Amino acid sequence: MSSKSINFTPEGAVCISYPDLISSPLELQASIEKAFGSDPSSLGIIVVTGLPPVYAELRERLLKLAYNFSELDNTTREKYTDASSRYSFGWSHGKEIMNGKPDFLKGSFYANPVIDAPSVFEQYRTSYPEYYGNNIWPDTEEPGVEGFEQAFKNLGQFVFKIGCELAAACQPFALKQFSNSNISLPTLISTSETTKARLLHYFPPSNDASVSHTEDEPVDSWCGFHLDHSLLTGLCSAMYLEKTDPATEPNVVPSPSPSSGLYIRTRGGDLTKVSIPVDSLAFQTGEALEVATGGKLRATPHCVRVGGSPGVGKVSRETFALFMQPNVDQQLSPDITFGQFSKRVFEKHYST
Repeated sequence: MSSKSINFTPEGAVCISYPDLISSPLELQASIEKAFGSDPSSLGIIVVTGLPPVYAELRERLLKLAYNFSELDNTTREKYTDASSRYSFGWSHGKEIMNGKPDFLKGSFYANPVIDAPSVFEQYRTSYPEYYGNNIWPDTEEPGVEGFEQAFKNLGQFVFKIGCELAAACQPFALKQFSNSNISLPTLISTSETTKARLLHYFPPSNDASVSHTEDEPVDSWCGFHLDHSLLTGLCSAMYLEKTDPATEPNVVPSPSPSSGLYIRTRGGDLTKVSIPVDSLAFQTGEALEVATGGKLRATPHCVRVGGSPGVGKVSRETFALFMQPNVDQQLSPDITFGQFSKRVFEKHYST
């Protein structure tokens, strides 16, 4: 089987076309290995270009709703929280511990876009409310966020479909890395009831006095360095919004600074800024995959930087991430299941 040449974004992220992913996945093995393998220059992320045109509409609709939800008054937003799931369903703001303190720089709305109510034993619901709770949605008549539930599901299911197709293409490479040769990456993802999407609103940094708007600010000034605990995470390109007139909708604006955005550490430890094209999706590796491969496929360390610019304090950042992961009883290694592993992660990032 011939292999297609490896293509890169300007920053060095491997990119593949969606038509190639569908028609000739086995010819993408060199690209997949370069993206997710152990080479020191590998970033642990792959960009999928050439998506169906409907993606642009789905992305724009939901990311603008993220902004609108953040503009609701605090009492209204708090109606859609769920403390019993450690704020893993519905709205969450200031609950996650990042860089050792509560994170007020961003707000998140969590839901499973694939399954509204998981069909699992009650003992799993009780033991793992972070995954097996029921989705929470804004009231259908909530002013400003009408259509929120359907928009969330539409984009989430689109990303999930692409992610499953990518997982199938990755299987020949991943199979050589798994500690258990019976594991199927596409099966773990496609049959899971723990899929979780996170709609993110990064508040304009002027709302937080601790953030410096200069070029010498910390690289993780908008979101601290961290690892996802998924197998794979799907990422949309961020949208930046600025409201200049209280009576009108916010305007889509360019990134407020050349240094604003997503940063990743390569397998060799180098820091690289990665831009996801507006019409593309990116997928990066998570800690569950690292554990399942005995460290052969490492999770991708990443963060978000505000960037220095005179107007940055008026600009918000909206984005969407889909965490694709196995069911809680899946053995990642002989010593730990995904459920046990994820409990450790939640204990680290959420106070009880």
